[in-house]
Amino acid sequence: MIQVILLGSGNVATHLFQAFSKVDEIEVVQVFSRTVSNDFPETLQTTDYSKIKEADVYIICVSDSAISSVSSLLQFENRLVVHTSGSSDLNVLDSKNNKGVFYPLQTFTKNKAVDFSEIPICLEAENVSDYTVLEKVAKSISKNTHAISGEQRKALHVAAVFVCNFTNHLYQIGNEICCKNSIPFEILQPLIKETVEKIQSLSPSKAQTGPAVRNDQKTLEKHIDFLTNENQKEIYKILTKSIQNGEKL
Repeated sequence: MIQVILLGSGNVATHLFQAFSKVDEIEVVQVFSRTVSNDFPETLQTTDYSKIKEADVYIICVSDSAISSVSSLLQFENRLVVHTSGSSDLNVLDSKNNKGVFYPLQTFTKNKAVDFSEIPICLEAENVSDYTVLEKVAKSISKNTHAISGEQRKALHVAAVFVCNFTNHLYQIGNEICCKNSIPFEILQPLIKETVEKIQSLSPSKAQTGPAVRNDQKTLEKHIDFLTNENQKEIYKILTKSIQNGEKL
């Protein structure tokens, strides 16, 4: 059994704890955070760096800006310490310990359950033996593990922002337009679902539909005239241009 300590108590730590708790191969022996959290058993928690136990892997699940300070404050050496960030380099971790990355590529919200078996987990380590340990940890909860370099992970994180964060923001704009015109946003949900399902079998470029790809100027102009929010107008124009430029590549 591989013993794991989670450093952090946010969304990622909470979901990892829940996932690890369901498998026999992993034992979470401790959760460290600045304050005691109701999301973990009190008996497993500590807020004191000097009381952090010994384990096989220490997984830092904090904001990107805090990774370096947390790793530097650890009061032990020559153990495997990893972070869960998509945009942070391996070298953000303090060099007194072996360094690695355990990056679950998913959007996490504390009260929204996820199926970890489907989540891609991107792994990186300084040496083969540490990578083997991380791979065992990852495969205990996911069927989808990948060796991803630091540069690849940065690219993946940028791509993830486009397909997840930016897309969700567009959902919010759509919701605002619906609310302003007394339309239930739920009407759009089958369209959203079908759009997502199409790219399981088609490339995004082949799945693209709408007035921009058809170069339907009359409809495009009507939409821009309809929008009263200048920010929404600008986003509409930029995305339309991007779609049309993509068609010319």
